[in-house]
Amino acid sequence: MARTRIADAASSLTLRGRCLVAAGLTLGALGALLGERALVQLALFVLALPVVSAIGIARQRFRVATRRTVTPARLPRGGSAEVLVEVSNADRRAGGLWLLTEHLPADLGPQPRFVVERLASGSTAPLRYRLHGSRRGRYTLGPLSLRLVDPFGLVLRTATGSDTAALLVLPRVVPLSGGGALTGAGGDGGEGARRAIAVHGEDDVSTREYRHGDDLRLVHWRATARTGELMVRLEERPWRAAATVFVDTRSTAHLLGGRVEGRVGGAAGDPAPPQDTLEWVVEAAASIGTHLLRRGAALRVVTDGGELTPALGRGQLGPDELLERLAVLGGAPQPGLQLGVEALRRSGADGPAICMLGLVGPEDVAALVRARSGPGRDVAVLVDTAGWLDAGTTRGRRTLGPAARAELDTRQQQAGDLLRAAGWQVVTVGPDQTVAQLWSQVGSRAGAAGPVPA
Repeated sequence: MARTRIADAASSLTLRGRCLVAAGLTLGALGALLGERALVQLALFVLALPVVSAIGIARQRFRVATRRTVTPARLPRGGSAEVLVEVSNADRRAGGLWLLTEHLPADLGPQPRFVVERLASGSTAPLRYRLHGSRRGRYTLGPLSLRLVDPFGLVLRTATGSDTAALLVLPRVVPLSGGGALTGAGGDGGEGARRAIAVHGEDDVSTREYRHGDDLRLVHWRATARTGELMVRLEERPWRAAATVFVDTRSTAHLLGGRVEGRVGGAAGDPAPPQDTLEWVVEAAASIGTHLLRRGAALRVVTDGGELTPALGRGQLGPDELLERLAVLGGAPQPGLQLGVEALRRSGADGPAICMLGLVGPEDVAALVRARSGPGRDVAVLVDTAGWLDAGTTRGRRTLGPAARAELDTRQQQAGDLLRAAGWQVVTVGPDQTVAQLWSQVGSRAGAAGPVPA
């Protein structure tokens, strides 16, 4: 076992140690070749230093316990968190020279490094560092790597712990106001009011046409006989504002990545503008969805991969759970919107649909138009292709030539024209536009257009 430790330590020679070994071997070869005994003795002395250092490092014993505290454990993108790593010496002897490295994902910045020298037995050394959440997602902080170095810096021994901590970087939520101008959002500006459909008598009952899936026990046979079509009763029921947010997360539908030499320019005064179209779309969905939920709306959130459901599998997402689900959305591999459109169709037609789309073509939005036939004025938010390309974003890792840019512009224009012809409200957003400006623009246009009859 001791020989194994010495072999492991000898294999962990630093660059200085390797250079010293190479110099010793060279001196020994020259001394033997020239017959110079002094050179051979010097070579033995030079080679003995790494061996003695390896033995000393191999004989060192240590027991280290670590504990992490992340404050806060959930932060919005662009925010900072403070991490406290408490390193305790659980051995009966004092520690040596410890070089500690905290392992972090590249998106959270460089890996912090610390030096702890001769920590007494049972003592704890608090190590603090700050990290910046530049990209949303769920990250693992740690583990901590401990490196033992001899006084000459010739041999390095590394041990990695298993203690980690979790950090969740959420999409930013921009405070919004208003939103009652969205036709179909219902209620007093989406406050979740109740509407009673009174039944004063069999002749005065409110009815509507039968829809697939309606309970047959609600069929109103007198109205059916009078109209010649199957009709169902409308009973008194609680009524809430409703809306559906659709998020296009396909990697092929977004301009990803920023400038190599700098950041993508965003709106004036924004300290951490989104670096690509996917981040802008997700933050817009988070802001709008949180705003509607806090105003009491019944909200459904659908992506190109399907509907986002709560952890328990029933009910609707709350504001906190909505942000958690959006935080881990990445570039989806789906080539089309079929799964999302089918989920949008199953979600029903209560309230408007607010679709946050990337680079779409007429074949993509045609399926959306066919899926939405309910009351209300639906909204499609399209990214400004030219604006994002000029700001520094690229199509994956490739820059686009003039012909490819022209093709994207043409497809985007055709998609917008198709949506407008179907009665959708279409808004185009660039990197210099905020979510608050988008929301204000949507509300003003909806109000100007007036209600759309069911």
